[in-house]
Amino acid sequence: MKKVLSYLKPYILIIIISIAFLMGQVYTELSLPNMMSEIVDQGILSDLTAPEKYACIKDIGLKMLGLSLLSVVCSIASSFFAIRVATGTSKTIRRDLFAKVNEFSSGEIDKFSTASLITRTTNDVTQVQNFVAMGLKMMLFAPFMAIGSIFMAIKLCKSLAWVAALAVVILLAILGVLLLIALPRFKSLQNLVDKLNLVSREELSGMLVIRAFGNEQHEEERFNNANKDLTLTMRFVQRVLFIMGPVIQMAMIGLQLAIVWIGGHYIDAGTLQIGDMMAFLQYAQHILISFLFVSAIFVMLPRAQVSADRIAEVLNTEISIKDKENAENLTDVKGEIVFDHVDFGYGDAAEAALRDITFTAKPGETTAFIGATGSGKSTLINLIPRFYDVTKGSIKIDGKDIRDVKLHDLREAIGYVPQKAVLFSGTVESNVKYGNEAEDIKEALEVAQASYVYDKPEGIQSEVSQGATNVSGGQKQRLSIARALAKKPPIYIFDDSFSALDFKTDAALRKALKGYTDKATIIIVAQRVSTIMNAEQIIVLDEGKIVGKGTHSELLDSCSYYRAICESQLSKEELA
Repeated sequence: MKKVLSYLKPYILIIIISIAFLMGQVYTELSLPNMMSEIVDQGILSDLTAPEKYACIKDIGLKMLGLSLLSVVCSIASSFFAIRVATGTSKTIRRDLFAKVNEFSSGEIDKFSTASLITRTTNDVTQVQNFVAMGLKMMLFAPFMAIGSIFMAIKLCKSLAWVAALAVVILLAILGVLLLIALPRFKSLQNLVDKLNLVSREELSGMLVIRAFGNEQHEEERFNNANKDLTLTMRFVQRVLFIMGPVIQMAMIGLQLAIVWIGGHYIDAGTLQIGDMMAFLQYAQHILISFLFVSAIFVMLPRAQVSADRIAEVLNTEISIKDKENAENLTDVKGEIVFDHVDFGYGDAAEAALRDITFTAKPGETTAFIGATGSGKSTLINLIPRFYDVTKGSIKIDGKDIRDVKLHDLREAIGYVPQKAVLFSGTVESNVKYGNEAEDIKEALEVAQASYVYDKPEGIQSEVSQGATNVSGGQKQRLSIARALAKKPPIYIFDDSFSALDFKTDAALRKALKGYTDKATIIIVAQRVSTIMNAEQIIVLDEGKIVGKGTHSELLDSCSYYRAICESQLSKEELA
């Protein structure tokens, strides 16, 4: 909570102004009952003549009207400034959360999960915003109003003070019991929201798979269970909170009856004026309403506390992959990549995903990786742009350890095409220019075999919908490849980026790619032997280890594992 409250520091002046208006509102609210008492006792019940009573009522009435208008102005102004502080704070928190998540490595994102990060950036920030807005209004207003009302009530009639005190004690006892029942449920609400978001996200993104396997009913049950858990918890909490309304109303009605009943005896005995009793009644109501406001803050506090802790957890997370203090610049990159006895393991995994990986990828050559699913191909190439850091050994580019150079420079030198092609909503042009703002992207599209876009009426301004649902898998891959090519980096990484292409397009793309990237270092991960058989260096992986290294013809003779892969994909004539 301290981390989140620190975001209020830039708004100290606005908070002070808001408090000043609140004090003005408190002053007017406390002054009005006294004036009402004067009207009753002097303007109505006194022995003054009719003109004198009229003048008295008019004079006090105008003062009350002025104070009422001042109270309204102060209330509106304090609310305006409180909301400004709350919305400004939430804006800053969201900005910092997004910036922090942008710095996360894949390990940190895996730790929190995407669904949870979305909830923390939206729902949790909203909870904190509501608490700040209500807190600046109620948390400051209620204590001053309660203290002022108690002081004024005792000043008017000490003999009735015990009635108000008893009502407050009873009210606090009831509210305390209700809050103790509700608080534990508040703490679980945000986790249940996380769970519902996770299930919803999985079901929406995997809708085609769900329908293909006919598991709609099973997924509906999953969603209904998560929805039911959240609904039951929310329902319980809301029921407890709604009970507070009737409890407060009963307390106020009981207090009014007690004051009128007991005050009536004092009036009859001549020890209390009617106006004073009416003013005391107003102060007693102010006291109860103030304690109601305080209880409302304590109702909001647990959920805001949980949300603030979840936000702080993200903001306080130590970034595992970042620039060193004296990180070097990586300039004039030639593109030589050296893996020197590299080991890597995921988190607390029992076994390393990669073991003793050693090879050199040279500029102007293609280094390809092949192996069974789960052999570590994608893991290996994800180490080059430092999506993860090696556990042991080192990776060097042009002789510099990638952990010693600036991340921006490192990733600027790489054109990366992920295994799962990702396009952003916008146009073909905005997607291809995402990596480089070059004016001419036609050549990149032609090499990537995506020049079909020029045959469309809108050309490169053709729309790409959210999630790229209006393009096929092959088109998506070709546009992703064009995006990397338009960047013209010294290093290209293709993570199984040709899997959705037909053999003819695959062959044409590789042929065009050879001339376009003749001086660059090319890293390719592939499942098809035909995609990589012309590479200068092919590395065969099995269970995280290198079991073969060489050209296609060399591996056919020296690596039985590679030959088995080839025999499963190529004809005898092609092998010969």
